[in-house]
Amino acid sequence: MANEAEVVVVGGGPAGAAAAYYLANLGCDVLVLEKSSFPRDKICGDGLTPRAVAELIRMGVDTTGWARNTGLRTYGGGHCVEVPWPELVSMPNYGLAAPREKLDAILMSRAQEAGARLEENVTVTAPIRHERTGRVVGVAAKAGAGREPREYRARFVIDAGGVSARLATNAGRQKDLGRPMGVAHRTYFRSPRAGDSMMESHLELWEGKPGASDLMPGYGWIFSVGDGLVNVGLGSLSSTAKPSGLDYRAMFANWMANVPSEWGFTEENQVGTLRGAALPMAFNRKPHYDAGLLLVGDAGGMVSPFNGEGIAYALQSGRLAADAISQALKRPTVSSQDAAMSEYPRELREELGGYYSMGRIFAALIERPEIMHLCVKYGLPRPTLMRFVMKLLSDCYDRTGGDWMDRTIASLAKAVPKA
Repeated sequence: MANEAEVVVVGGGPAGAAAAYYLANLGCDVLVLEKSSFPRDKICGDGLTPRAVAELIRMGVDTTGWARNTGLRTYGGGHCVEVPWPELVSMPNYGLAAPREKLDAILMSRAQEAGARLEENVTVTAPIRHERTGRVVGVAAKAGAGREPREYRARFVIDAGGVSARLATNAGRQKDLGRPMGVAHRTYFRSPRAGDSMMESHLELWEGKPGASDLMPGYGWIFSVGDGLVNVGLGSLSSTAKPSGLDYRAMFANWMANVPSEWGFTEENQVGTLRGAALPMAFNRKPHYDAGLLLVGDAGGMVSPFNGEGIAYALQSGRLAADAISQALKRPTVSSQDAAMSEYPRELREELGGYYSMGRIFAALIERPEIMHLCVKYGLPRPTLMRFVMKLLSDCYDRTGGDWMDRTIASLAKAVPKA
């Protein structure tokens, strides 16, 4: 039936599209409910690290013609350091960039090509629970232009609804206010330097001329997204989910007034308005599976506290969720299905729990501008240290094998308690 499936996925972003793609490839009947219609924009940095590119390769996404970047150029403390993406076994040595309007539509197309069904303009309002057990067995929604009430039934439901995680919240899964939270704002500019192959990271944001004015909290980025455009944004990181009270528009205006003129960041070159979004980090919403409902991507707080990256982990969690569900669907009883589903949160913790725990420590240290300034001033001039830091912050290291840097990071991630 049209309103029934083995798996209903709520949200058609990278996490939902990846889950749908892998489920369909595994022979599952999967239905994606998207509140908008494709193509649609999402507030995002648009940058894809090598870890995210590796996930796109797994999905067979054709990235021909996408803006490619070769590494990171970092400014801070009066220094400028360029570090290429590392040579690794587990991921390529390049990153990509694509506006979310383009990326999400391509990913959903891949899912549909694999056999997933898609219904657009469907707003999910609440989970449907089994009367006796309380298990999530579907969702209630409003569909189409007339917003007509509709119900969708499934054996498993995936919340891929992003930072709002409305379905998970309605099911009683509240975010942990003690976990890190980021905020990012971005816009686009036409720029004569849109062909630059390096991503730029500005670890210090000054209200006026660098060193001669007050240091603002947060960090900035600049990188090409193709077609003569660059994505320009700034973000802040807090070790908890408490509101920062920062005026991001004023901060952005102050930063733009002092960037080098050769970038051409003028009012007439700006394309679109400055828009912002929250970044839920370090597994700030759990459990990732319980009673028929899974959380993937931002809905499960899977943004990295180290760099604000979310797409790589959205794609990865969708893949892991699909693998667990495909096993569970073949089990004869609810208890045996839940036993199979326990592998999903276990794999997430094994893959990312230690890394995110280190990220929580990092967030607590560098949320203060003066500490960030000291780290930048004395750390950037040391090339070996910067290569190590880049691997750590970008999550570009081999989990097994690799060089001494990879082995050190992997050992640290195993040693700390998992998030």
